[in-house]
Amino acid sequence: MSAITIIDQAPLGALIRYTDGSPKPPARFTKKLAAWERSNGLGRLVKKEPPRVYPTWTAPASFTLHEGNFSSDGVILVTIMRSHSADSRLVFEVAEEPKPGQVRVLLDFGGNTELLHLAESITAAELWIAREGYRNARLEIVGTEDGERAGGADLAA
Repeated sequence: MSAITIIDQAPLGALIRYTDGSPKPPARFTKKLAAWERSNGLGRLVKKEPPRVYPTWTAPASFTLHEGNFSSDGVILVTIMRSHSADSRLVFEVAEEPKPGQVRVLLDFGGNTELLHLAESITAAELWIAREGYRNARLEIVGTEDGERAGGADLAA
């Protein structure tokens, strides 16, 4: 799939695999392996952005993948996010879609929606919101038509 297909069809929360098609180098070639890992990986789709028009140029549509966290003693120190534009030459595929019944914790800002967390149930999502302290987060149950909000209202932490 192309990046445009991911932007148009993949749901927030899907696991997206991307590759440049090259074979993985042996571990002993650390620099080559690091370069390969920048063009081959897996991440959860957390944001889609439309093209943005600026006075001198237009930024293409893009999407952002959450690739992981580095933590110490239960505290997240670094979050790895990677954005890909619609004109990316990489090959993408949906490795896994969110399961019906799972709950997306979403945050709307700047005309875009970002996935903050994908929970197994509404209870788990509410607990996550309370623990993390997002005040304007909303819930969306995977598989409901029109992306109805859980309970019909925004939830405040």
